Amino acid sequence: MGKRKETSTNFENKAILSGECNQIYASSLISVQWTLIICCQLAYGKMRFSELKKSIPNITERMLTLQLRKIQENRLVIRTAYAEVPPRVEYELTAIGKELIPILEQLGERGDRHKNALLVDFKE
Repeated sequence: MGKRKETSTNFENKAILSGECNQIYASSLISVQWTLIICCQLAYGKMRFSELKKSIPNITERMLTLQLRKIQENRLVIRTAYAEVPPRVEYELTAIGKELIPILEQLGERGDRHKNALLVDFKE
């Protein structure tokens, strides 16, 4: 997973806009390809890595690991490792992450209304 060059115009624009517009900053936290679906899955409660992997089709273990690390850095998810044999690790939304649940639900409702509107337009 490559990073944008810090000297690129895109990087600079994103940094400026994120600092000036709270909506852009907030959306950038969940706009990465897999972040939104991971948060949606964790909205139902704690999940082990293997459960997350099974619930998200086509994500590789490497990508899931990278995305979980990034989401942890943003303090949306917490990772709890238990000292057991075999090792057990669980992921769950933090208090800040749980604040996203109503927003995710609204996005889902909006997406459903949009799809239905497109179907109606298509049939006409």
